[in-house]
Amino acid sequence: MQVILRRSFLGLFLFLGYAASAQVYDPVSWKFSQKQISDSEYAITIHATIQTGWHTYSQHTDSNGPIPMAFTFTPAPDYRVEGKTDEDSCITKYDSTFKLVVKYFLKEANFTQKIAVHSPKGFTLKGNVYFQVCNESMCLPPKQYDFTINIPPTTPKSESSSYLWIWVLGFLGGLAALFTPCVFPMIPLTVSFFTKRAAAHHKKVSSGPYIYAISIILIYIILGGVITALAGPSGLYAIASNGWVNLIFFIIFLIFGFSFLGAFEITLPNSWVNKSDNVSEKGGILGIFFMALTLCLVSFSCTAPIVGSLLAGASLSGAYWSLIIGMFGFSTALALPFALFASFPRWLNNLPKSGGWLNSVKVVLGLLEIAFSLKFLSNADLVGLHINWLHFHINGPMGILKREIFIAIWVVMFAITGLYLLGKIKFHHDSDLKYLSVSRLFLAVIAFAFSLYLIPGMFGAPLKLLSGFPPPSYYSEGWSLSSGQVNKTNNTNKAIVKSSSVHGCPDNLNCYHDYDEAVAAAKAANKPIMIDFTGNTCVNCRKMEENVWSDLAIFNIINDDYILVSLYVDDQNELPDDKKSVSKFDGSKIETLGQKWSDMETNLYKSNTQPLYVLVDADGNVLIPQRGYTPDIEQYKQFLEDGKAKYKAHAVSTQSSVFKSNPPIKIN
Repeated sequence: MQVILRRSFLGLFLFLGYAASAQVYDPVSWKFSQKQISDSEYAITIHATIQTGWHTYSQHTDSNGPIPMAFTFTPAPDYRVEGKTDEDSCITKYDSTFKLVVKYFLKEANFTQKIAVHSPKGFTLKGNVYFQVCNESMCLPPKQYDFTINIPPTTPKSESSSYLWIWVLGFLGGLAALFTPCVFPMIPLTVSFFTKRAAAHHKKVSSGPYIYAISIILIYIILGGVITALAGPSGLYAIASNGWVNLIFFIIFLIFGFSFLGAFEITLPNSWVNKSDNVSEKGGILGIFFMALTLCLVSFSCTAPIVGSLLAGASLSGAYWSLIIGMFGFSTALALPFALFASFPRWLNNLPKSGGWLNSVKVVLGLLEIAFSLKFLSNADLVGLHINWLHFHINGPMGILKREIFIAIWVVMFAITGLYLLGKIKFHHDSDLKYLSVSRLFLAVIAFAFSLYLIPGMFGAPLKLLSGFPPPSYYSEGWSLSSGQVNKTNNTNKAIVKSSSVHGCPDNLNCYHDYDEAVAAAKAANKPIMIDFTGNTCVNCRKMEENVWSDLAIFNIINDDYILVSLYVDDQNELPDDKKSVSKFDGSKIETLGQKWSDMETNLYKSNTQPLYVLVDADGNVLIPQRGYTPDIEQYKQFLEDGKAKYKAHAVSTQSSVFKSNPPIKIN
């Protein structure tokens, strides 16, 4: 009671003093902004500017002292507040007026509040902040400031992060290409040519190397653009999901790998190189461009396997600009030394001399090419081989390359790499290894350690470093120790008969591969449906299954609270004649199961990337915004929990407006 009286009397006294002075009415001004941080999450930033001589109090000030700041967000079905409002560090000081330690802000204060968005179309967020402002002699009465923030429609974030990762992989590939016998010796020769020409014209620095470097980048970007334009928006993913194309890639990568090992040399026709070289002698910008083109043609035997890897990686990502972004990263690394050494010509003296170590780099790249070629054979094995117009079908999985066999070959390949680096194995063109350098020893240790790491994977270990690359865990010989979650929980869906399919279910979950069967099961079990748009060749899908779905909490939610239906957009099994149709979205023919599910994803959910997770009820009403690749376990768990809560809320009150704007989905 004494505290209340003291604060009331103090507030009245200070307010009268403030009214008498009547000089400052608004010591604090507010600014609000928002930023999307994931596919369904925003960060609300609140900035307070405080006039000189005034201060406002923290949210965490003792309740017996001044009024603490408090944020209130008006509840709405469009969003949910996640956690508490964070704030910047503030000043902590003993206050003689309140006779306790208080926390307050001077000049400015910043606050952040995360919200989970339930409406992908955008909405208006409303709320208020309640606060008190004081100076050394008085305090103003507590004030409430109402605010409104416009939240725009959510946009997928996974694609931008995928592009960044592809650029990084392309850049690393370009760095690897630099240290090959085709490219490395060209660096000092080319830079010396330009610096000598600059000296002949009495210039300190020539612009030639920079034009040369830019030309290299343009050549590879144009190449990537041409391939992308010819393939079309979904063509790159069609490459990754076609069994014949994957089989051809497997053979090509084997050829490139054996070429790197010294079995034979792959070169382009000499006439191409000669014509480009002749044009380069004319000088000027055009001449320099053709000098760069000559380098690209001459180095084809070393760069083509790496560029081929970029094409494969771009096709696996399914993103339209992925190959161009990858080529940009590759060419940037390839062109960078020419610009750097031209700017700092003295660095040329520090370059290691060409020698046998360049061939060692080439051999190691060859061994890696052979190991990576198995990914394409695995894709062909999983998808199968089909020629629809000849009615030729070998349905996958064909049982050629099970998970244990794939990993066993990798164990051997990386063991061979380690032995080679130690000088225990020699290939054609290899020089004698007089001593073992520290770098070779270090790389050999990495190769042997990785080989040992792989061995438990032959017996069911998850191998999270490689998740998504080997065949899925359910595609095994059957003698391995299952990495699934059979014993993690009581399987509440066991009474439901799953559809017959060549596809397994990740982590031994119960799942369907037909949407209509999943709908019937959802109605019988009174559960929501989790639609998993996936693919046999989808790397990120396997990463989600092996790294996220395998988590005990995630596994239990999917298994106990949802009816899971995994729809493979690259399933090449032909539909019956009475089920074939034409897409309402783009007019294309729908003749296979994969085309049916891909059209469903594109037409209903406006996306053609995998994985895509959509939570719906048995009538096809979307519960909350869909999610793509989400490697964060807590975010994915919250996504599943939100969908479950929305479904339960609908079961209690069928008046929920969430479902009115979403008509039922009918799949023919």
